[in-house]
Amino acid sequence: MKLTVVGCSGSFPSAESACSSYLVEADGYRLLIDMGNGALGELQRHCGLYDLDAVLLSHLHADHCIDMCGYFVARYYRHDGGPPAAIPVYGPAGTEQRLNIAYGDVPDEKCMSEVFDFRTLEPGSFQLGPFAVTTDAVSHPVEAYGFRIESEGRSLVYSGDTGPCDALSGLAENADLFLCEASFTYGKEDIPDLHLNGREAGQIAAKARAGRLILTHIPPWTSPAASLRDAQAGFGGPVELAKAGATYEI
Repeated sequence: MKLTVVGCSGSFPSAESACSSYLVEADGYRLLIDMGNGALGELQRHCGLYDLDAVLLSHLHADHCIDMCGYFVARYYRHDGGPPAAIPVYGPAGTEQRLNIAYGDVPDEKCMSEVFDFRTLEPGSFQLGPFAVTTDAVSHPVEAYGFRIESEGRSLVYSGDTGPCDALSGLAENADLFLCEASFTYGKEDIPDLHLNGREAGQIAAKARAGRLILTHIPPWTSPAASLRDAQAGFGGPVELAKAGATYEI
């Protein structure tokens, strides 16, 4: 598998990065995880607008899904050849309705489903091309999911947005690469069931015996250096900060 960080900023885009969005590729299949603010423009640096095969939305906060509205425009109003075939879009219950409201003036309430094949996430497993996808509900104020994506014996786990929870630890068990949020600063913010700090991300990676930890979803007001230092204190394996445009072979 190849992972490309399309965007990794939390809450709102930074000067260096769009919000959460991650492209996963294997055997010519392209799966996008999340499409937050600014991600659609950055995505075009890495693949064509119509080259995606499926989309996973971890939850429906704007910094994880709002650019789906722009992507609807690109697909629905394509000038050359008309709209492409609908691609699977997995998200929490009500994803289609939420995106319709966010867009604000769709031609009709069903037009998004002409280019997006909406499917409702729930805990469990399913196949997408070469990927075996396992999802579980994580701890966040809205319905939210973490993902484990496996192909040819290799595994990538994405936390989505979450506080510490058993579901995330289970998903991350023996992951080759653990892409984990670190929105909060250790010792500063402590709000249950909302986000992780770097120390917690490191501790979860250690408990799960992950091979490699990549910290993501760090908001512009949080110190990346502090998050990295705190994660390294909790996890003895390789740790680094996600950066827009970075690629990883898994």
